[in-house]
Amino acid sequence: MAAPTHDDLNLGSWRRDPGTVLRQAVSVPPGARAPQAIIAESEVTRVPTEWSPHSHPMHELVWVRGGTVTSRIGNRIFTVPPGFGLWLPAGVVHGGRLTAAAQFHDAFFAPDRTPVEFAGPTSITMTPLLESLLLRLARPDLDAEARARTEAVVFDVLAPSERQFALELPGDPRLDPIAEALLADPADDRGLQEWAALLRISDRTITRAFREATGLSFAQWRQALRVHQALALLSEGVDVRGVSERLGYAQPSTFIAAFRRVMKVTPGRLAQA
Repeated sequence: MAAPTHDDLNLGSWRRDPGTVLRQAVSVPPGARAPQAIIAESEVTRVPTEWSPHSHPMHELVWVRGGTVTSRIGNRIFTVPPGFGLWLPAGVVHGGRLTAAAQFHDAFFAPDRTPVEFAGPTSITMTPLLESLLLRLARPDLDAEARARTEAVVFDVLAPSERQFALELPGDPRLDPIAEALLADPADDRGLQEWAALLRISDRTITRAFREATGLSFAQWRQALRVHQALALLSEGVDVRGVSERLGYAQPSTFIAAFRRVMKVTPGRLAQA
């Protein structure tokens, strides 16, 4: 399969919130200065915000409070809830979406002065220490020596999370109608036989294609997609019952069990992370 182009790296048919503002990203943050290994900044967006596909010459770490950020990278969708961040290596093309009223933070790392390496886009645990260090680096009054000491500690504590919030999209034209429908409405409960009849292919073909493309069965993939949507809803303050109803679960206990199977933790425990 050909590598996605910049124009292909939107969030597909993932439901866009009403009033979403589309923004162009800058490739290098304003005020970047050569002596700095890390440039940190933050903002609060009052409305849902989407960034068009772009890349940076520096590594980027993004994290949020009071919402979620979702990023499309190739055939993967990363959903980043509070308490976690997403490391984006330099040069990786990505699009992004931020929920309304979220406090958005990012930090750019100069590749030639960053002793930490990750194989690719990676979920990062945003410990209170790491977050406080990065917020300290956003201060304009920090002198060079204090900045260098702070950066050194950041490199010491920066570590991947045990939970990687990535959803693999099928990227198979036979499955695109299914993926697009579920991205637009995760509560869509049509089963294999209904999709097979609609697409005029066998349910075995759908099952095999999902396994080959994502490593998951159709049911497992739909469950994982619903969990990603649940992360955004929970971070916006929707309670467990409300999330379970909006995602098509018969009762909250069913949703909690499904969430725990995917995330290895209950929705309540993850919210406290």
